[in-house]
Amino acid sequence: MPKMIFVNLPVTDLKRATAFYEAVGAVNNPQFSDETASCMVFSETIFVMLLTHDKFRQFTPKPIADARTSNQALFCLSADSRSDVDDIVGKAAAAGGVADPGPKDEYSFMYGRSFEDPDGHMWGVNWMDLAAAPLQPEMANA
Repeated sequence: MPKMIFVNLPVTDLKRATAFYEAVGAVNNPQFSDETASCMVFSETIFVMLLTHDKFRQFTPKPIADARTSNQALFCLSADSRSDVDDIVGKAAAAGGVADPGPKDEYSFMYGRSFEDPDGHMWGVNWMDLAAAPLQPEMANA
């Protein structure tokens, strides 16, 4: 079995968050979803667990940070092309997110943009030509 990653995010409105992540390409897995959690599947190995604050508190004694005012992590998804990057960020904005809260990455071999979900969690979306990446001197200055 390949290694899988489960990103657990506290959300203030589970239905809104579920609809948002569906809009940017994730699929809800009802087997692991209920009125306190939505399991959102991006691929066979990438899952985002959207958890109500009460559910999230069951896993940690630490306070829940407000992702609109502080940041503990940045998440990034790969894309198959530059146009896929633009498409995903456009879908995020149309679904109530914020497009490009961070600077764009624009290199000859890499292109990246970002979005913020309705709860303030920041996501990067990047396309990269891995074969060309080691040959690019501009990355030394990145």
